[in-house]
Amino acid sequence: MEAPPDIPKHLAHALLSSRADAVIAADTAGAITFWSPGAERIFGYSADFALGKSLDIIIPERLRARHWDGFRHAMQTGSSRYGEADLLAAPGLRKDGATISVEFTVAFIKDDDGRIVGIAAVMRDVTARFEEMRALRRRAAENPPG
Repeated sequence: MEAPPDIPKHLAHALLSSRADAVIAADTAGAITFWSPGAERIFGYSADFALGKSLDIIIPERLRARHWDGFRHAMQTGSSRYGEADLLAAPGLRKDGATISVEFTVAFIKDDDGRIVGIAAVMRDVTARFEEMRALRRRAAENPPG
C-alpha cells in the first residue's frame, strides 16, 4: 500500500522540525546548509547564525584536522571508513564552549545525476549516558571484585 502523496512531505517536515535530535546538512566544502531546531537546542546556535558557517563551529579544535581529512576523502570518493548503518560517536562543541558527546548517522546528499552535493547527519546528545558509563567504569576499577 502506498502512502498518500502528502504523507512524505508532512513526515519530512515533522522530522526536520523536531527539537529532539539535531539534523544538520553541509555542502561539499563543509558549509552548513541546513540546521534544524534540534541542532539549535543541542549546540546552542540559531539557524540564522549557523547557516553558511563551517562545520568547525561544532567540532572541537583538537579534532578538526582529522575530521577534515575524512570529510574531504568522503566527498571525493563517495565513501567513508564507516558503514552505512554505523552509529558514530564523537565529541561535539556547543556555543558555550562545552564539549558534549554525540552519536550520529550520516548520509550523502546526491543530485539527480547521482553526484554528491553534500552530507547530512542526524545527531543525538548522549553526554549524560556517556558520563554515567564513565562513572560506572571508574567505580568498577576502584572496587574490583574479589
